Amino acid sequence: MGLLEVKGVGKRFGGLQALGNVNLSVQENSVHAIIGPNGAGKSTLLNCFVGKLIPDEGSVLFNGQSVLGRTPHEINQMGISRVFQTPEIFGDLDVMENMMIPCFAKRDGAFRMHAFEGVENEKELVEKAEQMLIDVNMIDKRHMNAASMSRGDKRRLEMAMCLVQDPKLLLLDEPTAGMARADTNNTIDLLKEINEKRDITMAIIEHDMHVVFSLAERITVLAQGTPLVEDTPENIKGHPKVQEAYLGEAH
Repeated sequence: MGLLEVKGVGKRFGGLQALGNVNLSVQENSVHAIIGPNGAGKSTLLNCFVGKLIPDEGSVLFNGQSVLGRTPHEINQMGISRVFQTPEIFGDLDVMENMMIPCFAKRDGAFRMHAFEGVENEKELVEKAEQMLIDVNMIDKRHMNAASMSRGDKRRLEMAMCLVQDPKLLLLDEPTAGMARADTNNTIDLLKEINEKRDITMAIIEHDMHVVFSLAERITVLAQGTPLVEDTPENIKGHPKVQEAYLGEAH
């Protein structure tokens, strides 16, 4: 059994079948990409993983436990963190203050704004946050206002905010969207480093095939809400239906 097991998941919005009989197994400590054109159901599926949507049928198990009916906060506490298409950070706070919010939330189950009042007494949490900033090469920006950073640095900060919670599963929704190629390559390198150094599983939704083939060990291709094929990157590249539908005409 995989760390994340999706069985027979279906989701409708009125008369629209967004997902139909989706089966997916993400193995522990692997990097699994989910690709497909716009409207294929990728983000809908991801939202079923984190409690933003409840499937009409089927099951979603994380580490052997159902996530269905749990709040996003409860799912996060189980060990799932999500990186959004647009970096979700607190722009009016500095980098270190952004890092402390998930530290408090992981320990206390929720973050209360007055927690900052006693932050000087939270030596262990502060050291953990600082170490994570060192790991993602952002310690020199710890006092920088988060809103003033580049998109690439905002993404790096968001990943640090997720990782400081020690998740077992990191969900990444188009982590390089809107980035210049240099920032994209830096993000790829960061994710490779995270994968090599941490006991963590990644599931990635991504349109950029350079990113997908640089990172993924397994790829699931969605078409109209249903898996078309799941295989290794090498076999996906050579699959005629995938080439025709998503990667260009087969030669």
